[in-house]
Amino acid sequence: MQRYERLRQIRRLDPDRDWLTIYRLTATYEFPWDLTRALELALYRTYAVPSIGRLLAETAELTERSQKRYDDTSLLLDAVVEHGFDSVQGRTAIRRINQMHRSYDISNDDMRYVLCTFVVVPRRWIDAYAWRRLSRHEVIASAHYYRALGRHMGIQGIPESYEQFETCLDTYEAEHFGRDKAGRRVSDATLTLMASWYPSVLEPVLKNATVALLDESLLRAFDYEPPSPLTRTLVRGAVRLRGRAVRLLPPRRVPHQARQNWEIRSYPNGYRVGELGTFPTPGLRGCPVPHAAPPGEGSGDHRPPPRTT
Repeated sequence: MQRYERLRQIRRLDPDRDWLTIYRLTATYEFPWDLTRALELALYRTYAVPSIGRLLAETAELTERSQKRYDDTSLLLDAVVEHGFDSVQGRTAIRRINQMHRSYDISNDDMRYVLCTFVVVPRRWIDAYAWRRLSRHEVIASAHYYRALGRHMGIQGIPESYEQFETCLDTYEAEHFGRDKAGRRVSDATLTLMASWYPSVLEPVLKNATVALLDESLLRAFDYEPPSPLTRTLVRGAVRLRGRAVRLLPPRRVPHQARQNWEIRSYPNGYRVGELGTFPTPGLRGCPVPHAAPPGEGSGDHRPPPRTT
């Protein structure tokens, strides 16, 4: 298989009809590492909206149980990508996501904004740092994929195209990004989590490197000191250099699912999709106590996934 053969395969498909197939090829073959980093940044951006940052701080899921929250979010989203919307695992994952969200007073506008980050941030990251830019087929397919996810989540007023997703995101951030101590706490906890995946001696360097990838609007919202121009150039240049190196490697021959990411550490003995996440009581902080999945929701057992690069 040649380096661009899968892209040619994608271009032979119809993005308005084959969007799930295209999105899977993009996410699990072409850009699994980049998509993971981009979705991390997508969720990170949401902390800068005070109503979202405060809620995340109140639940304490990202400040006191950061690793589990990260893992559960990744695995629930991954179940839909891997198995599809109509599978038992996919339906169970979406049901769990909806159960958690509906336990809190989250506005439709905030939910729609979060959905927009899943569409726009990966496109911007991949175009800036990955081994190639996204094709138009992939951009359209991604918009279709997240429109479907948004409909399953009951979100109203979902944008109809990538361009509308982008406009919605930029407008919402311009109107709602703001400094907030709770959002800053969630941001700090996330930086600490990401640094914890590596030797502790590297923590200051890794935190500074992550901050160097943030844009000015995020730096202002979290009240972070802007990195020096040299630091920003070195960090962003290093990520771009990785993309160029990947371009020289042979294409991936087997899919890489998010559940195989080595950063996911909460379930060394495997997991059941229906038991992921928390089972919060409406109006109270999320309950960290594991619960057995209700009948019919426990399908989708996963043994410890193989770790691949």
